[in-house]
Amino acid sequence: MGQRTAKTPGEPESTRGLGRGMSIIAWIVLLGLMTTFFQGKLDDRRNPNRTVSSSLGEDGRAEVVLERNRMGHYVANGTINGVRVTFLLDTGATGVAISPELAQRAGAPRGKAIMTRTANGNAQGFLTQLKSVQLGAIEQNNVPAQIAPGLATAEVLLGMSFLKHLEMVQRGDTLTLRQ
Repeated sequence: MGQRTAKTPGEPESTRGLGRGMSIIAWIVLLGLMTTFFQGKLDDRRNPNRTVSSSLGEDGRAEVVLERNRMGHYVANGTINGVRVTFLLDTGATGVAISPELAQRAGAPRGKAIMTRTANGNAQGFLTQLKSVQLGAIEQNNVPAQIAPGLATAEVLLGMSFLKHLEMVQRGDTLTLRQ
């Protein structure tokens, strides 16, 4: 038979049930708050540049300072054609590489089919032109890019078709980009 808890004299059965329910709700709320807090910490480790630090340099040129993440990469939030994205800076990539889904959301037209050589071998992609690519205060227009159907990352690879127009200075764990 089930074990009964001792009843406090004068305590109605409904009060004990209400107390138990409130205790469960309190634990659920606490676990939800902890999950949210720790998810934010994990996101900061993966992308320490969720809010990009921008300024104007002494010469009046736009300047962005990025922090390296724990894996040694520079990851930062920005926009393509006004659509919010997360960039992974890749100086080994010739151009900007975006997924077909992002191309559709950003209104990037699918152009000529091309074959590219990637770290995973040869792959087919499609040329496109991005009206606007923005990283903090740095914005470039009409940036050549590639729609990469096999792109297996949520990040946009921000390659040299964007980066070649910038002055890059790396010191320690920071990268300064100047227009």
